[in-house]
Amino acid sequence: MKKRKFLLTVLLLALLTAALSVPALATDGSVADKVAKVNDTINTVVWNWMLFAILGVGFIMTVITGFFQFTHFGHWWKHSIGSVFKRRDVLHSDDQKSISQFQSLCTAMSATVGTGNIVGVATAIAFGGPGSIFWMWLAAILGLMTNFAENALGIYYRRRNSDGEWSGGAMYYLKDGLGSFKGMKQIGSVLAGLFSVFAVLASFGIGNLSQINSIATNVNSTLTGLGVPDATILGVSAINLVTGLLLMVVAALVIVGGLQRIARTTEKLVPFMSIFYILGSLVLIFWDAKLILPALGSIFKFAFTGRAIAGGTLGTVIKWGLKRGVFSNEAGLGSSVMVHSNSNAREPVTQGIWGIFEVFADTIIICTLTAMAILTSGLVDLETGRLLDETIAAGALTSRCFYQVFGNAGSVFVTLALILFAFSTCLGWSHYGTKSWEYLLGTRSVGVYRVLFIAAIMAGALMQSSLAWDISDTFNGLMALPNLIGVLACSGTVVSIVKNYERRVFRGEDLEPMLSWDPEIEREQLKGFHNGDE
Repeated sequence: MKKRKFLLTVLLLALLTAALSVPALATDGSVADKVAKVNDTINTVVWNWMLFAILGVGFIMTVITGFFQFTHFGHWWKHSIGSVFKRRDVLHSDDQKSISQFQSLCTAMSATVGTGNIVGVATAIAFGGPGSIFWMWLAAILGLMTNFAENALGIYYRRRNSDGEWSGGAMYYLKDGLGSFKGMKQIGSVLAGLFSVFAVLASFGIGNLSQINSIATNVNSTLTGLGVPDATILGVSAINLVTGLLLMVVAALVIVGGLQRIARTTEKLVPFMSIFYILGSLVLIFWDAKLILPALGSIFKFAFTGRAIAGGTLGTVIKWGLKRGVFSNEAGLGSSVMVHSNSNAREPVTQGIWGIFEVFADTIIICTLTAMAILTSGLVDLETGRLLDETIAAGALTSRCFYQVFGNAGSVFVTLALILFAFSTCLGWSHYGTKSWEYLLGTRSVGVYRVLFIAAIMAGALMQSSLAWDISDTFNGLMALPNLIGVLACSGTVVSIVKNYERRVFRGEDLEPMLSWDPEIEREQLKGFHNGDE
């Protein structure tokens, strides 16, 4: 009964907050214009440098770990997704205050496999051309080791909160890792606080507004395309309003239950939605199989050409590819660390390996399938790299590809996929925001965050699409800055952890494992531990 009353209170507060936001969103266009102008200025400054920083850190982590993602490809594949049906502890956690490694992967992927995989890839091709996919791949290949380093550090520097639940993330390796260097204690604490603030804001951007807005926009487009009439209420679309209300209710039912309920939901949702989308994309790609090789060729052809593509230049090709790659897999943001740190894994390298698979599955597999579906659809001139019909909205390009082959069923397929992807992203990011809020204001205050997060779903359903995406880009960049500083500062620790693991697991040396910076947690984790412990 108490849980029902609490849930009802959360829903009422969320509905009230959302209702108060509707008139402002509907009538005051000047507010949105001012926000957009300020955001554009910040976005330009941040992303002019952040793309190079993210790639640079990925390159550095790749080199200093001995190209781990390549030299140990079979090992990380076997000990991530390859271990799912071989080890009970990979699927289930006996510790009620942690989640299993598979659940941590699914929750992390629920946050990364989102609109970036459908809308983001389509936008990259529309504005950057086929060549942008090459740069998306490059961002992912280097991002494999950025994500590995982040998650290894997350396990190494995590600790228990007042509820006994693991808490980890960039804020902790900034505070306790960077902060352990002489004269860096205050700087580490300040950067940890900044990261947490940016992560909370990012959870409303990339994790809420842009995802929900994409759902509402696509639901509206699909329903009106099928002949469903749309009315106007308080100056906004009735379809968008109802969509927002429904999403708020469903999200509240999951989010209020905390990480355990989110993990139980995502471990069922993520495999289903990924297989669902992969199979649908493969059918579309092989529908006209003779275009597969020309499509692949166009990716490499336009990756290095200076020819104008959709009004852009070589710089535009690179920027769109890298930017959408980062938006999709989030390597370098430090976001997924906050759920990987809740894993029952004791070994930092083990969880880092799951981070490698996360980026690989998100970008190398799912984003590539979206790109190939678009490039083999006949909507892109593979000789020039231009859209044959430039009136098609970039965000609707993927939907148009499926519609062209399967008619209304194709549009419905993409809409359903986008709903699943975007909504799961919302769930995953609610946990990231919760952990960041917890770091700033304590465990007891997280209920306030959850109410605000649920309420923001309505704003996402009603606001302008371009503004939602632009705000998300900005918060991504701001969040990445302190995280990358932390990863670089702790790169020596990453190397030590990797070398320790390699000597024990690959060479059979009898060494004490490096499990935690905290001696007490180290002793706790060593109980029952064996080399290569998963």
